[in-house]
Amino acid sequence: MTNSHKPSAQAEHPLTLIPGPVEFTDEVLAAMATPSQSHVSPQFVEVFGDALALLRQLFFNTDKSAQGFAIAGAGTLGWDFVAANLIEPGEEALVLHTGYFADSFAECITTYGGKVTQLKAPIGDVVPLEDVESALMQKKFKLVTITHVDTSTGVLSDIKTLSALIRKVSPETLVIVDGVCSVGVEEIRFDDWDLDLVLTAPQKAIGVPAGLSIFIASGRAIDVFKTRKSPPTSYYASFAKWLPIMQNYEAKKPSYFSTPPVQNIHALLASLKQILSVPLEDRFAAHARMSDRIKSTIASYGLKQVAIREGYQAHGMTAVYLPEGVTLPELLPRIAKRGIVLAGGLHKAIATKYFRIGHMGVSVTDDDRHDFDKALAAIKESFGEAGYIC
Repeated sequence: MTNSHKPSAQAEHPLTLIPGPVEFTDEVLAAMATPSQSHVSPQFVEVFGDALALLRQLFFNTDKSAQGFAIAGAGTLGWDFVAANLIEPGEEALVLHTGYFADSFAECITTYGGKVTQLKAPIGDVVPLEDVESALMQKKFKLVTITHVDTSTGVLSDIKTLSALIRKVSPETLVIVDGVCSVGVEEIRFDDWDLDLVLTAPQKAIGVPAGLSIFIASGRAIDVFKTRKSPPTSYYASFAKWLPIMQNYEAKKPSYFSTPPVQNIHALLASLKQILSVPLEDRFAAHARMSDRIKSTIASYGLKQVAIREGYQAHGMTAVYLPEGVTLPELLPRIAKRGIVLAGGLHKAIATKYFRIGHMGVSVTDDDRHDFDKALAAIKESFGEAGYIC
């Protein structure tokens, strides 16, 4: 997709090809080395405002009633913002379960007093639309949560179709998307798909070191917050604290509630400028091509994916079942000796039975890197050493 035409300035290191964190560009790492800077200085206010404006482009958002947030924390903090601000104790939430992270989101909502109903898909599959429709017709849910890509299974949910269904059956229900492993690699059209909150983290397809909780909330979600009967159930993860801060920074006005991670914001701006230097459609297509290549190669090795349904498989990662007779302790260290870091399984029911490959960000978009030529060769050779001939 792009060509760097220059050697990397980074020290030689193993290639991190897991479902996040991913490899970073030299420009992003240079931005992380920005010297100390006041978080209310004119220079930083300009940087933060520009980053928030570009986040709107990343989410395909032009409706100014929505607001983007970039706050010190992890992607997990986005769950707390949802549970503390958009649902009140005793109110109902519907969680669509396609893997490990739905359980975690459900636990977070319960922690803040919400009542959770989970619709669980079989491992590697999605929840049938008719089951979602039936659940929505049985009771009133304040919100529905959908994991766009569950990193434990590699299952990709159809956000556009699910949102349209929810709007048809239960128009007032908020549509909440966990996009931690999808933003920057999968298409998400915030305005057109009528979404209410999409949360993510920078260390995956956005390609920035961890340290930020990033999300965008619709005007409808903000209105739901403003009409709460009770105050938010968190001090730090509170729209009351952060909404005016984000609005001020985007308007290029200094503001303070809690000190933002200045260097991470510089790195976020650097990455967003790189990402948005080409049409997002081209970026999505590049990831889809790499995904097809990796999945077809894995199939040619005689291996099966955890995500079983064609069209519902993530484009930024692939979860691969081990063949009989090969274990993770045999395989992953052999791959690591060849300079490639892959991830083991995460889903509790099958954790020892599969491994995961991340294919996001600069490793995909920079054609000069050849990261996956190296990775696929390392996988094949390592299986051979473990006694499985691909």
